[in-house]
Formats: sequence, structure tokens, C-alpha cells
Amino acid sequence: MEAQFHNFSPNVSSLLPPTNPSSSNKLYHPRNSTFSIPLSKSLKLGFRSSPLLAASTYVTNTDNSSKGENKRSVSPVYVPTPPNRGLRTPHSGYHYDGTTRNFFEGWYFKVSIPERKQSFCFMYTVENPAFAKKLTALELAQHGSRSIGVGAQILGAYDKYICQFSEESQNFWGSRHELVLGNTFVAERNMRPPAKEVPPQEFDKRVLEGFQVSPLWHQGFIRDDGSSDYVETVKTARWQYSTRPVYGWGNVGSTQKSTAGWLAAFPVFEPHWQICMAGGLSTGWIEWDGERFEFEDAPSYSEKNWGGAFPRKWFWVQCNVFEGASGEVALTAAGGLRQIAGRSETFENAALVGVHYDGIFYEFVPWNGVVNWEIFPWGYWYMAADNGTHLVELEATTKDLGTTLRAPTAEAGLAPALKDTCFGVLKLQIWERRYDGTKGKLILDVTSDMALVEIGGGPWFSTWKGKASMPELVSRTVGAPIDMDGIFSFAPLFKPPGL
Repeated sequence: MEAQFHNFSPNVSSLLPPTNPSSSNKLYHPRNSTFSIPLSKSLKLGFRSSPLLAASTYVTNTDNSSKGENKRSVSPVYVPTPPNRGLRTPHSGYHYDGTTRNFFEGWYFKVSIPERKQSFCFMYTVENPAFAKKLTALELAQHGSRSIGVGAQILGAYDKYICQFSEESQNFWGSRHELVLGNTFVAERNMRPPAKEVPPQEFDKRVLEGFQVSPLWHQGFIRDDGSSDYVETVKTARWQYSTRPVYGWGNVGSTQKSTAGWLAAFPVFEPHWQICMAGGLSTGWIEWDGERFEFEDAPSYSEKNWGGAFPRKWFWVQCNVFEGASGEVALTAAGGLRQIAGRSETFENAALVGVHYDGIFYEFVPWNGVVNWEIFPWGYWYMAADNGTHLVELEATTKDLGTTLRAPTAEAGLAPALKDTCFGVLKLQIWERRYDGTKGKLILDVTSDMALVEIGGGPWFSTWKGKASMPELVSRTVGAPIDMDGIFSFAPLFKPPGL
């Protein structure tokens, strides 16, 4: 469905916290809290974790000078990214096409530690990489004002935050074919920054501040740049962990799907969105605000966006830590207003619910049915969808005030534009659909108190009730199982980046 919206701009001020972050009104989770699930309890999780997970110690110095000095009881194993790996999704690669059009690409990686009731969300963004540095006067006259640079954000334990941003992008790199990328904010003295994936020891030798990430490996060290005085921050963060993917975006053992259908290969509806790993198991450590978190087989997730800018307004629910599950469960659900290319200030409703359960992918998208939602300005998320064979409902709430994060905006580049918390309470149910459209057999009924919930853009003045569906002909076209790699194998020069 299409709707016309004119002179529409996000109300980012409404996403900023109403009180000082240090105020007692902020619902932080102090590190001395007594969690409701002790380490010794056997959990029924969406992704079941090792009992060795969630060890925690304090470190006296998280500055870069302490590299390698702390004794590590968890040792993640590095494996280089193999070619044509299993579970690789479409659009895993870097989508920058070399032109000077307004462009961003963003990546999101999440690790949850159920026994500690804490999560770490890593967000990376590159904006307008056609320009390696701030625009000159001549470039401004030619191309207009642009936001240039690379950002790294982490929303981590206790709802604390860190952000490092550089107005230069010459030390950012990404693989055209695979989910492999990195950036050097500060190189070690007399060392050249990496321009591709390198072994961890070589990265530590060459990079003082920066990151590299692949489907199987993630490491880095960043320093807060002091620009986030509206939220409680940490000074530094360091991490190193390996990941074993379990779910991509599709049935296990089958060809993985494009999250938005085959049209995502072209700049028709932007921004585009791809879940790259709906669920995986990660092992390693994160040093955060003087505290070291060690984990083994921790539930993890990754996705990406690319295009001109984030949607004008959106919501998101994601979780792969559930109680009551008899097998691995991963949920991703979202909706938003995205701009239609070539038509000024024209937006469409788009939404989906995707659930992986015991190796099967339950997909609810506009081209196979109807997706409905009711989202409050903060605190309540409800979605229901019908894909012709199954029905799904999810309901999430939170009493946490949330943390304001940055997103690439058309107006101001990487700016405060969304609000998140990883302390959402979620109920998820799936039924087989009867012939008359009513609920049949209940096949999944799980809950979580570690769901990520988010709203973004705006304005969010009132409850947003919406619906996304497509006419039958369009649905058949978008949902058709088209082999894009096969098509472009005859004309590789025309193959879009990232496929």
C-alpha cells in the first residue's frame, strides 16, 4: 500500500531522554543487581547456551596499553572467512557502487548473555564513501552538503553506550562479496591500516583503535569521542569473539533468502535491509567499563542496511533468547515508512515478521500475506500476520526508558534518531492456519525478558496502527524465486554490489 507524505521530517528530539542520564529515573541495571535467573539454573533458551557462559571479572585498565596483559580463560578460535560459505545470504557484501550519490551502509551485530541478562549491540556505519575526507569548497558547490565518515557505536551492558566517529573514511574497507568489513580510527605507529581481513594478531599489531568483523570473527577497540552527553557512556570498549552461524535467512540446508525479495538488488525501495544471520553462537570476551564479560556459545545475530538514508519512521523487535522453547528460536520483526525512489516525498508501508524454529523459517511478508501492527510511541509493540499457511502474533512491552542511539539521516547524517532497549518482555506465538483463516494447532509459544525493542524516526506523537500487503500480481512478482546470481552470471559487469 502507498501513502503520500509531504514536508515530513523525523522528530528526533522526542527520542532524547527527558531527564539527566545519571538521574534515579533512568532504569539502569546496576552491576550488583540480583538477576532472576542464577548461573546454575538450566535454561530453556531460544539458543541454548553453555553453562560456562557469563563469567565476569573486573580489569584495572582497559586502555590499549594493556593489550595481551590480562589472563583470558576464554580463547575464541579465529577461522578465516571461507569462500562460498554455507548460510551466506544475498546482499552480504558491501553495496557501495563507486558513484557520488547520497549513500550509507550500516551493519549490526548483537551478542546476548542470558545468565547475566545483558546484551551488547555493535553498530557500524559508513557515509558517502565516495569522499574520503570532509568536502572541499569545490566539492560542496558540486555535490551539496554531505555527511562523510565512519561511525562505531555499542549499546552494552547496563544500558551504557559508546560512540567513536571519524569524518574520514579512507581507512574503511568492505568485501564486495561477503559480510567482511573493518575500519582503522587510529593506526599503530609506523603501521599501515589493514585493507582486508587479517589474522587477529596482525590486527592487534597494526590497529590501535578500530574494528574488523566477519561472519565468523569479530574484534576491536574503540574510545568514546565525547559527543554523547545525553546518555551514560563508557570510556573504552574492547572485544574479541568467534561465531558459529546457525540460521541465515531461510530454511537450514536451503538457499538463503533476500529479506526484501529480489527487488533489493536495485535501488527502487530504500533503504534496503538484509538479515545476515538470524541466529548464531558466539564465544569470546568483551571488556566494558572496567568489567570483563566472558561467554561461550552466546546467542548472536547480525543484519545490515544500505541506501540513501534510514526510513522516516520505523520500529523493530529482535530476540533469540527465549524460555519455553524445545528448539532454537530466532525472531526478527520490523516495519517502517520507506521512500520510493524517483518520486519526491512518496513513502510506503513495509513490514515483516521472520521466525526461525528448529531449522524451519516462518516468513510473514506483504508478498505472501498481510502484516498488521500497533506500536506505541514507546513501551508497547504488537504485530500479527497471516502468510496463508500460518498465523503469528507477538507482543512486547518494556518499562525501561530506553537509550537514544544514532542512525544515518537524510538531514543530518549520523545523528540521534532512534531509541532502544534490550530489556523488552516478549511473547511470541505461531499457529497453523485453518482453511477459514482461524487459528489451528499452536506450534510455538515462547516468552523472553531479553528482547530488543526499538522505535526510530518520527514523528511519534501517537500510536501507529498500520498494515502492509500487496496486490496479488505484485506479490507473485516480488515473491518469485528468482536466481539473481544466475541472471548476472551472463553479465557480471552489471551485477549490483553486495549480491
